[in-house]
Amino acid sequence: MKSLIRSVMCDLYPGDDELPGVESCDVDSFIDRFALEANPAMYAGVVAGSVIYALSPVLTVKKPLPSFLLSKEDRDAHAQAMATTDTYLLRQTTFLVKLVAGLCWGQHPTVRAKMNLAAYPEDPGTWRTS
Repeated sequence: MKSLIRSVMCDLYPGDDELPGVESCDVDSFIDRFALEANPAMYAGVVAGSVIYALSPVLTVKKPLPSFLLSKEDRDAHAQAMATTDTYLLRQTTFLVKLVAGLCWGQHPTVRAKMNLAAYPEDPGTWRTS
């Protein structure tokens, strides 16, 4: 499941010449931590959103393939279509995955440095009640 979530997050936050994409932001460790620390309903929503995103290219780019088998151009078109569709369920499930990917991307020291922001200090883990 982690590889599917990772694939969707990478589609939604690709890198370019100026900023790294989420794939450069230790996304695997982030997903592991998110799975352990997130509310189970939130994690289930990210899983469901990732599955819906992966299976919906037939609706957006008219190709009967999962998103991770599409070409880069089709993946970009699919991500854009999913983020802007008028179908509320598709748009909101994509938004949920995009929100979590944004947490991963925006907290990463490389991204923060590119934006002239100081890196966040290490998480002290003091709020947890395990």
